[in-house]
Amino acid sequence: MSQFLNFIPILLFVIVFFMSDIYLATAALMIAVSIQLAIYWIIKKPIGRELKLTFWASMIFGGLTLFFRNELFIQWKPTIVNGLLAVSLIGSHFFGKSNLIKKVLGKQLSLPDQVWTRLNFGWAGGFFLAAVLNLVVAYNFSMEFWVSYKLIGGFALTFAYVAITMIYLNQKGYLENLQQGPAVDEPDIKRPELEKKEA
Repeated sequence: MSQFLNFIPILLFVIVFFMSDIYLATAALMIAVSIQLAIYWIIKKPIGRELKLTFWASMIFGGLTLFFRNELFIQWKPTIVNGLLAVSLIGSHFFGKSNLIKKVLGKQLSLPDQVWTRLNFGWAGGFFLAAVLNLVVAYNFSMEFWVSYKLIGGFALTFAYVAITMIYLNQKGYLENLQQGPAVDEPDIKRPELEKKEA
């Protein structure tokens, strides 16, 4: 459900762009993201940090695009969003109380802290790469190519991150712990009553 809702605004943006222009497409994106947020609120589904960031970035950079009639603002939006996500992951490691990747996936995977750290920095690097690639495409290719890249390239990169993560965890044997609860680093200490029974 959530993946479908996340896909709709981008798909609508692309369809409207190829039917009209970047400005109507930007307005459609802003409306679609607003409706998406409203749906989450109506069905009482938790609104994640990424969706909040996407919403505000769409409103701010979309608004600037329409106000100044300059498409560069909306082209910078994916770079800003991915850059902030990368900074958030890195910041959670050095300044936060918890690893953000562990916070999201900790209920499904039981991993040592050092593995969570690698995943955290790995995804931060992935978001940074996406931020850079967006600008490379925006400044070196046509608007049509950039819009197509926004639809296909963004999902392709995300799929690649997930695939790399799953391959890494599988090679290390950590996927066997899937849905086994959060990682426990403490040694296995027997309770006193069990020790008495075993004695």
